[in-house]
Amino acid sequence: QVQVVESGGGLVQPGGSLRLSCAASGSIFSINTMGWYRQAPGNQRELVAAITSGGSANYADSVKGRFTISRDNNKNTAYLQMNSLKPEDTATYYCNVDLSWKTSPHIQYRYWGQGTQVTVSS
Repeated sequence: QVQVVESGGGLVQPGGSLRLSCAASGSIFSINTMGWYRQAPGNQRELVAAITSGGSANYADSVKGRFTISRDNNKNTAYLQMNSLKPEDTATYYCNVDLSWKTSPHIQYRYWGQGTQVTVSS
């Protein structure tokens, strides 16, 4: 069974920084894309950033130049470094992982973490 666990959220002042982590565990054969999404109250969940196993990353326009996604393939972990945070970045941040199991290496499954709250406020 696969587990996806996020950590690193919290309360930060505008202009501050936070680093989120997302760790996937279980009988994993390979992980393709790892991504970060966010959802604020009353809004739809939106893609923040995603990174492939080869390290190619893409970002939402609203976070380009402020957020950086990275991953450690040996640890099945992705990170989201968030700098110059703004109040509009306040949301629950979810990790999304596309992976295959050792028992079915050619089938991709998508898993979500439970979410971590990020609040940007003075």
